Amino acid sequence: MNVLILINDAPYGTEKAYNAFRLAMAIQKDHSEVQVNIFLMADAVGCGIQNQNTPQGYYNIERMIKSVVLKGGKIKACGTCVDARGVKNLQLIEGVEVSNMAELARWTVEADKVFTF
Repeated sequence: MNVLILINDAPYGTEKAYNAFRLAMAIQKDHSEVQVNIFLMADAVGCGIQNQNTPQGYYNIERMIKSVVLKGGKIKACGTCVDARGVKNLQLIEGVEVSNMAELARWTVEADKVFTF
């Protein structure tokens, strides 16, 4: 099975990205045979920026991304969204790649289930 998770919201401020990564991690934990693909769009491209520093006891999207990638998850960020937010030259977390709508379309067609946050 192949699962696609689309995230459109910023990494902090709401809990949409947090809940999306929680779902991805739960799928990977209990269903290791499922391929998890995550596509970051709009303000969610900020999830992929390296060196996030959150207060003690607060969730950290960077650590969550690293966990998903470590278990074989693939994470792509919309190139147009990256450019529009001026983060093109910032260092991305290892495992996060800049991508495009053609790849999102391919992932969508290949997915058995699609979730949006």
